[in-house]
Amino acid sequence: MKIVFMGTPDIAKGCLQKLIDEKLDIVGVVTQADKPIGRGKKMGMPPVKELALEHNIPVYQPAKARDEEFINTLKEINPDLIIVVAYGQILPKALLDIPKFGCVNVHVSLLPKYRGAAPINWVIINGEEKTGVTTMYMNEGLDTGDIILQSEFALSDEITAGELHDIMMEQGGELLIETIDKIKNNCAPRIPQNDEESSYAPIMNKALGCIDFNKTAKEIHNLVRGVNPWPSAYTTYEDKTMKVWKTKVLNETTSKECGTILKVDKEGIRVATKDKVLLIEEIQMPNKKRVAVCEYIKGNKIEENTILG
Repeated sequence: MKIVFMGTPDIAKGCLQKLIDEKLDIVGVVTQADKPIGRGKKMGMPPVKELALEHNIPVYQPAKARDEEFINTLKEINPDLIIVVAYGQILPKALLDIPKFGCVNVHVSLLPKYRGAAPINWVIINGEEKTGVTTMYMNEGLDTGDIILQSEFALSDEITAGELHDIMMEQGGELLIETIDKIKNNCAPRIPQNDEESSYAPIMNKALGCIDFNKTAKEIHNLVRGVNPWPSAYTTYEDKTMKVWKTKVLNETTSKECGTILKVDKEGIRVATKDKVLLIEEIQMPNKKRVAVCEYIKGNKIEENTILG
């Protein structure tokens, strides 16, 4: 079975590595264009491209997947199956119709919940108790195709988006191999999605990380985890941006105004919220490293009764 793999970031790289490890016939890799990265703006390759080149797999980087020239190139390659993992573009019907066994997508949520660009972040921000990985046959909609397989697992109250990403990378690769085996053996199920149960996980932006202390401590704790490592949660302390990296919900209450710093000690910064007290355990001030509060206060002062935000 000839396979073309389409993907761009690290999570897609993990799935491609699984295919390579299984010695499947990968006849091409399609990824986004190289982009300038870092302060020096040096051109950098997508992680998927780096891995493909290491294994001498042909790489294609069309500006748009719907370009007629690229569509014709794919037709010449004539793959039996196209695998798509976080590619970054919506694929046209002309492309979806090329492979005999269709186009299969690995999506990191339990569809139909959390369709869209950032399910890993939003399942945490919204305080979900479980999530998972879905493989599906692609159609022209946004993550609306028939489900093939799903893998479900529980979420802890402490897991961050970065940690969940790494779990998803492993789980996604394993489910993908199982899916391909079922397609090869003509026993892959097709389960239509129930659109009435669907929800959307929009793309992340920096503004989403702004902490509103008028929300509950649990909601803030979930936000901090859900935007770690990017775009990261933040507030302001004495007109300076304070990034907040780690928090804990305490079984304490206060009548003080939301956002008020109640106490600062080696455990962290206690802050008033809508309901319980939130303990901020790790912070990062401008041009400084991320540190535990107990380390920061050894050489810096954080004033109690100051209001954050």
